[in-house]
Amino acid sequence: MRRPLHQTFGCKLCSLVLLGALGTRRLAAGLCAIVILAGWEAGYAQKFSSEGVTEPVLDVTLSLPEPGIITVESVKEGDFVNTNQMILKLDSRLEELEVERRRLVMENKKTDLKTTQAVFEKAVSVSRDELLKKEVEYNVAATEYQIAQEQLRRRSLTAPKAGVITEIKLHVGEACIAYQPVVRLVDTRRCYFISNVEAKQASRLRTGQTVELQLEDSKEPIKVQGQIVFVSPVVDPASGLQKVRVVFDNNDGKVRPGLAGQLSIP
Repeated sequence: MRRPLHQTFGCKLCSLVLLGALGTRRLAAGLCAIVILAGWEAGYAQKFSSEGVTEPVLDVTLSLPEPGIITVESVKEGDFVNTNQMILKLDSRLEELEVERRRLVMENKKTDLKTTQAVFEKAVSVSRDELLKKEVEYNVAATEYQIAQEQLRRRSLTAPKAGVITEIKLHVGEACIAYQPVVRLVDTRRCYFISNVEAKQASRLRTGQTVELQLEDSKEPIKVQGQIVFVSPVVDPASGLQKVRVVFDNNDGKVRPGLAGQLSIP
């Protein structure tokens, strides 16, 4: 039996309304899912951020192991020095004379030993015990010569690694005592970012992992990438934090060690 036109039209209209309602619900559900996902991602990003501070890879205070008067100052503050380059030197005239004396004694013992060996090989007038005695005397003289050289070397202060001289506390003519801080040496070409991270976050960090750093500067934030080189294996029981160290290149010198910043996982 054929339905009236208005009934047929009404049924189709109801179907369209119903489909529209279902579509609206699906759209609303999709929007809710997007909002929830965005909120979850935002929380996830915040979860992997931590405050910290920068410091140079090399920052050492140098001293001399011997007391004396400074006679040579070969660098000044702000100079870049290479490894083993001399920085300061103490009065060392007595040590230089001792080195020369020990060298002469060693050479004399060496000549005596060679003569004794030649006689021992060609004749029986020299016993083996006498030859061994000459060898011992030469070895002792050689050792004493090395000791004198080391004592002379300890009168000079050299750079253990390459870096910039940031402070010289004593100058030519001033006296210093043994192990007194004299020079500060800093290398800012590579820097550390030190952060104390919550244990839950630190459990997801691994050595060699790449992270992003945003460092606060007077002009504008500086963004650099670094690599995790250390994650402390212990958690501080008082704060619940773990120490994380990130290294990054600073050849251009844009980052001044001491700046605060934030660590985040890209």
